[in-house]
Amino acid sequence: MSYDEQQLRIENMRLREEIDRISAMAAKYIGRQKPPMPMSSACPSAASSDVEKPLVMELAVASMEELYQVAEAGEPLWIMGSNGVEVIQHDIYLHRFPRGIGPTPAGLRSETSRYTGLVPMNPSSLVEVLMDMNQWAKMFPAMVSRVQTVEVLSTGIAGTYDGAIQLMFAEFHVPSPLVPTRESYFLRYSKRVDHTWVVVDVSIDSLHGNMSLRCRRRPSGCIIEEMSSGYSKVTWVEHIEADPREVHGMFQQYVNSGLAYGAARWICSLQRHCERMAAVLANNVPFGEMNVFPGAEGRSGMLKLVERMTNSFCGGVSASTAHTWVTLAGNSGADDIQVLIRKSMNDPGRPPGIVLSAATSLWLSLPPSRVFNFLRDERFRTQWDILSNSGVVEEVFHVAKGQVAGNSVSLLRVNPTNSTSNNMLILQECCTDESCSLVVYAPVDLTAMSTVLKGGDPDAVALLPSGFAVLPDGSQIGSSVNVGGARLKEVVSGGSLLTVTFQILVDHVPTARLSLGSVAKVNNLISNTVVYIKEALSKLPEDAVV
Repeated sequence: MSYDEQQLRIENMRLREEIDRISAMAAKYIGRQKPPMPMSSACPSAASSDVEKPLVMELAVASMEELYQVAEAGEPLWIMGSNGVEVIQHDIYLHRFPRGIGPTPAGLRSETSRYTGLVPMNPSSLVEVLMDMNQWAKMFPAMVSRVQTVEVLSTGIAGTYDGAIQLMFAEFHVPSPLVPTRESYFLRYSKRVDHTWVVVDVSIDSLHGNMSLRCRRRPSGCIIEEMSSGYSKVTWVEHIEADPREVHGMFQQYVNSGLAYGAARWICSLQRHCERMAAVLANNVPFGEMNVFPGAEGRSGMLKLVERMTNSFCGGVSASTAHTWVTLAGNSGADDIQVLIRKSMNDPGRPPGIVLSAATSLWLSLPPSRVFNFLRDERFRTQWDILSNSGVVEEVFHVAKGQVAGNSVSLLRVNPTNSTSNNMLILQECCTDESCSLVVYAPVDLTAMSTVLKGGDPDAVALLPSGFAVLPDGSQIGSSVNVGGARLKEVVSGGSLLTVTFQILVDHVPTARLSLGSVAKVNNLISNTVVYIKEALSKLPEDAVV
């Protein structure tokens, strides 16, 4: 017997012992009452999950083993797709992993991708985030709109997440109302093997013969390797089967390319989150003309405020089933405008009253990098922002996040030309990668911002974030660069999918009735903004944006 075969047999014996241990532990849970699942009628019942716990545990361990093998494999299992994304050859996959979770249900389309990157976080902390549903949702606001831990089957060995198993429900989204969300009921299992962690998700709907779902996850997740620098090398694999028929035609190619819900988007989102934390919490952050030198509490408050702003924007622009969007006819050359009405009451982070959200998406012939750089640059803001078009915009605070140009947190001051008042600031966060770019901003009062930087409560600052999501249209050619040992890509050709979103407080009384005039005003605002952006981009010299 060869050395490799011996190692495989030893590993199989260890996995069998792991299955027996977890199955014995799961037997204690049989008959236990669980809370109802309010999120989706497609989820299996709690009672049936109880009966099949040993089978569920065996599925978790088998999925972990499959993910590890798939993540480490090369050709012919993985080949390079036409759009530069690694994809799985389905027939070879089925031949290597014949058991799995059954055949692909009719009407679902397979989406596969793999991506590797360095993350400035140690493996144990990263696993903790992935196994805590609240931290997980905060880390991926542009991808996860809702999440619920149905049941914790195991908390792991010796107070760690080694061997932890959870039943979870999540809703995944793209920052546009025109792309339907994907709901998935799955098992999440984390396991430490030597100096490597494996965190795997797998749908368990097949155990119940449920073939009516629009989305399910074959073994997907990440392999986390500990690096000597304290960083983590993360290899992410996404293997999804989803119904593509309800995706708006404008976004069809983006979704089919694997960029919308693929592995690259998970890794890049993870990197951006870690870079934001490191940048804002750094001791050497200058606050320029505000004459404020924040301590640890002030920097932490700034981080929480920025995080809440961006998370609120991402949660408010998606097609989540928690939202009811109403369609208005567009008149700006863009697609129809989607409108969402909310009543804000007893929320310290949001002004009380009726909040009207409006969003529209349009295709632009320019590459995403050019559109993103134009929208984030304060020098061009007066060309599209109605709050700034009668004044001068200057940047009073700027923190770069990481080594990729454009990832930053900043404070902008708007100085009206016809007034001596300059009490209004704009808090702005910009983040970009090859699959998604965001420019999120919200007006903030100078006094409130100074209070936060001096250690005041950031939750007391009311925010109504607006902004832009810039996505590649799926036809891109990208240039790759190496930054700190990680492969990063900048999309330099192809078109862009721009989603423009505004949140407007139309009435300070939450119980008031929404007037048609308010809807018409917001409709005109977003339509005119689209016109201004298209006109400005068409006149912009090639070398104007760096």
